[in-house]
Amino acid sequence: MRNRITLCIAAIIIAALFVSCGKPPPSKKTTTGEGSGGATDKKPEVAFVSNGVASFWTIAKAGCMHGANEYNANVDVRMPVDGVGDQKRIIEDLLTRGIDGIALSPIDATNQAEDLKKVAEQTHFITQDSDAPGSGRLCYVGMDNYKAGRLCGKLVKEALPEGGEIVIFIGRLEQDNARRRRQGVIDELLDRSEDGDRYDPPGEVPKEGKYKILDTRTDSFDMSKAKANAQDIINVYPNLACMVGLFAYNPPLMLEAVKEADKLGSIKIVAFDEDDATLQAIKDGEMEGTVVQNPFEYGVQSVRILAGLARGDKSVLPEGGFLDIPAQQIRKDNVQEFWDTLKANLAKAGE
Repeated sequence: MRNRITLCIAAIIIAALFVSCGKPPPSKKTTTGEGSGGATDKKPEVAFVSNGVASFWTIAKAGCMHGANEYNANVDVRMPVDGVGDQKRIIEDLLTRGIDGIALSPIDATNQAEDLKKVAEQTHFITQDSDAPGSGRLCYVGMDNYKAGRLCGKLVKEALPEGGEIVIFIGRLEQDNARRRRQGVIDELLDRSEDGDRYDPPGEVPKEGKYKILDTRTDSFDMSKAKANAQDIINVYPNLACMVGLFAYNPPLMLEAVKEADKLGSIKIVAFDEDDATLQAIKDGEMEGTVVQNPFEYGVQSVRILAGLARGDKSVLPEGGFLDIPAQQIRKDNVQEFWDTLKANLAKAGE
C-alpha cells in the first residue's frame, strides 16, 4: 500500500514538472505592430496578384513590401506573364497553399466570374487596380478609372486646343479598368455627360466634331506588338495629331516610334501612369503630360486590409466597398515633385 502511495505521489510530481517545464499550447492572440487591426499567433500570409508585368506593378510591389513591414504580414507578389490562364494557375496555387487573403487585379472579370466567386468562398478576397463587381470580393482598392480617363482627355484638349485626329493605345479591353479608362477619354473629348457604364466598341466611336478618335489598338501586354502598333498607326494616318497611351508601357514605346519617324512635336503624346521614361519625357518636353495612379499605395492598402481581415478585424474594410485613391494629372510644372515623392516611396520598400 505504501509503495502504491509513493508511486502516485511521484507520478503527480512528474506531471507537475512536465506542465511547468513543457511548452504550453500556442495562444490564438499575440501582440503585433500598430495598425494591424487585431492579432493572431503568426503573421498573416497574403498575396497581391497583378494583371501582367509592367513598371507599374514594380511600384505596387514596393508598396506591398512596405505594407508587410508596417502591418506585420508576409506578402507574396505575383505577376502573370501569360494572360488569364497564367493568372488562374497563380490563384489556384495560392488557394492550395491556404493563403489568408488575395488582392487581385482581374484580367477579364466577366469571363473569370465563376473562378473569382470560388476565390471569395475560400479566402479573404479583394480587388485592386481593376474591379470585379459581382464576384463576391470584399472591397475594391484603386481609383475611379472612368474619371481618370476624363482627366487624360483634358490633357489631350490642352495639347490640341484646335482639335485633331487621335488614336488610343491600350493593353487589353477585357479589363474593367481599361474599358472605363478608355471610355473616359472618349467621353471627355466628345464633351459627353458623365456615364461610367457607357461603352463605345472599337471601330464604332463617333468621328464627327473637333476631336476625331480614329482607332483603338490593343496589344495584350506584348511589348513588341505595342511598338509595332504605334509604328503602323503613324504610317496609316498621315494627319495623326495625338497618340494616347493608357497602360504604363505604351507611352515610352509610342515615343520611340514617333522619334524614329522624325515626328516629335508634330504628333503629341499624352500618357497614363508613371513609368520613369514617361516622367523623363514630360520633363524634357517630349510628352504633354500623364495621369498617374498610386500603385505604391495600392500595395500598402491591400496588405493593410488583408492583414486586418486575417486577424478578424472587419473595420479595415472601406465604407461602400471602395477605397478611392484618386488619380492625378502630371505636367512639366509638377513632374519633378511627383517623381521625387515616387522615389522616396520606392526607397521605403527596403525598410
